[in-house]
Amino acid sequence: MCKIMHLMLGLILVLLLSVPVIIKASEADDGYSQCQNIVKNWASSSLDSEVKDDKHDLRDLLFFLHVPRTGGRTYFHCFLKKLYSNSQECPRSYDKLRVNPRKPNCRLLSTHDDYSMMSKLPKEKTSVVTILRNPIDRVFSTYEFSVEVAARFLIHPNLTSVARMARMAQRRRKTSGVSTLDIWPWKYLVPWMREDLFARRDARKLRGQLHLVANSSYDVEDILMPLREYIHHPIALDIVHNGATFQIAGLTNNSYFAEAHEVRHCVLKYHTLGEYVLEVAKKRLADMLYVGLTENHRESATMFANIVGAQVISQHTISSSSAKVATNDHSEQSSITNTISDANDQGNSTYQTLEDVSSTGKYEIARDNLTVGKLMEAYESCISSLRNSQSERRVNSLKRISPVNFTKEARRQIPEVVIQEIASLNSLDIELYNYAQHIFNEQQGHMTQRMVYARPPFTHSIPDVQKCCWRR
Repeated sequence: MCKIMHLMLGLILVLLLSVPVIIKASEADDGYSQCQNIVKNWASSSLDSEVKDDKHDLRDLLFFLHVPRTGGRTYFHCFLKKLYSNSQECPRSYDKLRVNPRKPNCRLLSTHDDYSMMSKLPKEKTSVVTILRNPIDRVFSTYEFSVEVAARFLIHPNLTSVARMARMAQRRRKTSGVSTLDIWPWKYLVPWMREDLFARRDARKLRGQLHLVANSSYDVEDILMPLREYIHHPIALDIVHNGATFQIAGLTNNSYFAEAHEVRHCVLKYHTLGEYVLEVAKKRLADMLYVGLTENHRESATMFANIVGAQVISQHTISSSSAKVATNDHSEQSSITNTISDANDQGNSTYQTLEDVSSTGKYEIARDNLTVGKLMEAYESCISSLRNSQSERRVNSLKRISPVNFTKEARRQIPEVVIQEIASLNSLDIELYNYAQHIFNEQQGHMTQRMVYARPPFTHSIPDVQKCCWRR
């Protein structure tokens, strides 16, 4: 009887212990199912919204969706600033935060905002372009740039001094430009790295540690957070990994979409749901006017000049011709209305209109004779200067955390196990990048086809394309 009682008590105990497990499993299943429905519904509604016009034609507004650390700043300064005047940039461009970019003559929007910005724009009148980079290299570069910018603050004795300086700088920026600390994702990543650098510097002072040796710039715990630690930090998991996929899908932590937070939460909790986000990102990538690749720098630049640049130049030509017609019309109207009794009022109105036209024209003078060939020549000159200044700034920043020095050689010393971990954490971005390579090849074929047939608006730039792009 005692044995039977012990067996029965044991069975009851097992059942009691298993109940919480069953309940937890049920809750887990319910949580997954609920999240799956949320993500599927969002993905379905996102995939249904299509633009029917030919994606190869440049529309009224160009939205440059700048994925961080892909070379987008080079495109902005060396291509887009050559193609568009300051007056044509939307107020949101780099990066006047949360400003609605609707204004007359707004033709260029260049920002780190994700695809949700399209909800603020006239979708049927907007073309989107972007650049993607090998995801592993992009993580390296994100880590390096976060450290580089954070190191600039080490000129201060402590974080209190940094905070005081930041308040003063913020007051100045209200009437001037913007800081890296205003821009997503650096407004999260740089302060994080800055606090880490100061904490490690303070710890070295307490230990009286003066001499430092670095076998690898990516693994110097006494100076900065090692890369192997950085990639597993909650902030990196939230913002850095699969960042291109989330940005192109419109689901960053900076998103305008109302449901973005809920969808992000579900995907970060249940990684298999990321496939739905990936499909949306692929669809959006496929619908873009242009997709460049950082690794294919020269081919990407040539393609941008021919696909985007040529059409912008064509738009300028048409708009310049329209402006001349408008000027002639207003001149004729002015001579007629001068015979009317209220000639003074009409004359003032005409003068203002002509002043507006000439004001626009002074920004367009350098663009009146612009061709694809001249654009590429200007681009080559610009990137050389830009790279020199960026390199100089990096050297000066990294002096503060010597002997750390981020170089191509230093990257080659990163352990394979760390590289594999980064690849695993960025599986969505790797798939998206592979898909972007396919799109890139298709774009090259389409560009070649248009050049062969010399169909407008490319006809006027064909000789320059031949001189510029195949002379090497």
